[in-house]
Amino acid sequence: MKQDFLFPGAKGHLGTDESGKGDYFGPLVVAGLFLPEGQEAVLAELGVRDSKKFSDARVQEMAQLLQRGYTYSLVVIGPEKYNALYAKMKNLNRLLAWAHARVIENILEKVDCRRVITDQFGDKIFVLNALMKKGRQIELIQKPKAEEDMAVAAASILARAEFLRRLYFLSQEIGLDLPKGASAKVEEVAYQLVKEKGQAILNRVAKVHFKTTQKVLALLTTENDPD
Repeated sequence: MKQDFLFPGAKGHLGTDESGKGDYFGPLVVAGLFLPEGQEAVLAELGVRDSKKFSDARVQEMAQLLQRGYTYSLVVIGPEKYNALYAKMKNLNRLLAWAHARVIENILEKVDCRRVITDQFGDKIFVLNALMKKGRQIELIQKPKAEEDMAVAAASILARAEFLRRLYFLSQEIGLDLPKGASAKVEEVAYQLVKEKGQAILNRVAKVHFKTTQKVLALLTTENDPD
């Protein structure tokens, strides 16, 4: 949706990305970063690329550098809020669009940016519809492998670092290390949590629409009712 403007806005573009979408435990985090024109080489020199290519420790180090040097925004949706929004929207892409739109709007409050790049996670009309007055003036570009863009790669680092930070504190609060992803190890920990604290604990720490929830509850039902 390319438009012509009387005033072109700030030179540069905004990138957004998310973390936690595929992780059973922990929040969903969406981050955005405004990259001024000519700064791509600076991020390349720092080694910025898709956060999945870094260790957890390196992601957190790089996020601190980016936060000191660039305009950014984070939207964190903790498990309880996530579960409530998912129950209401019934669609992960709509939830993602809402969060990406909030990040975009937050940055537009600080920078008059007209171009935004996000990863392809669904019809971009979802994001456009979720934007408010300022956001409806942008050119929104969604594409696969958007992390090849430096602003999106930087946003992916910010999102992942915040996800890891929140998962750590959630683990401390619960008294059990909550693993990343949606593996057999994740199922074991979820099973242990429910056995010790009851089913309601999952709403506090996990994205309950994942199949992991049904697997854990089915296993507990079988144990309690072997016949």
